[in-house]
Amino acid sequence: MATNLLILGGTTEATALGAAVASAGLSGTVSFAGRVERPKRQPLPQRVGGFGGVEGLRTYLRDNDITHVVDATHPFAAQMSSNAVRACAAENVPLIALTRAPWRAQAGDNWTHVPDIADAVAALDRTAARVMLAVGRMHLDDFAPNPQHFYLLRLVDAPSTPPAFPEHHVLVSRGPFTAQDDLALMRDHRIDLVVSKNAGGTGAYAKVEAARALGLPVIMIDRPTIADRATAFSVDDVMAWLSHDENRGV
Repeated sequence: MATNLLILGGTTEATALGAAVASAGLSGTVSFAGRVERPKRQPLPQRVGGFGGVEGLRTYLRDNDITHVVDATHPFAAQMSSNAVRACAAENVPLIALTRAPWRAQAGDNWTHVPDIADAVAALDRTAARVMLAVGRMHLDDFAPNPQHFYLLRLVDAPSTPPAFPEHHVLVSRGPFTAQDDLALMRDHRIDLVVSKNAGGTGAYAKVEAARALGLPVIMIDRPTIADRATAFSVDDVMAWLSHDENRGV
């Protein structure tokens, strides 16, 4: 059976994989959850929207003769990743995750680790501060219980409704960013504290470097736990995995 790949996308890694798959002459589709209004154009056919849970994804795999799935979603897209593990196991479709190695604290970093968004909100139950809140627009309302802070929000898309806290500044921008620019940004807004998901990779690491240079504390939200699955950290590794399966006639 000819390879027909489903890439669960939304990351720079997914875009790079799509280009490699297209260059290799393989068939595939890149799927977006639809949380970004203007996803990057892909070198493969693309679809936007959910599948309807595990059963919906199983149906999609069968109806579209999908031979392989690559989960290249954001490391915090835990529900989609969990659904992929379960659906692929049920349909006997090979699955691999293309992800980024998580960031590790270095000398000079001042991190407080929290397990999830709720604990990050609880950590901000403190006196007023100027906070760079780097959690994405889907979680902004979760921080409404702490309206005493000024929030600097850098988002790919502007929020559809005003954030639920009175003092904030929205900067609409898409990475990758540089440490020099983020250093200037934090100085301009007199940032005292950074809240960040541990996204890993290089595209969003600049804020971590800038916080280190300024001696700022960082509330680092750890990644959610995902069920065991094959994992790759480069496009080359995924292409080698695909080639191995093709050679075995999978």
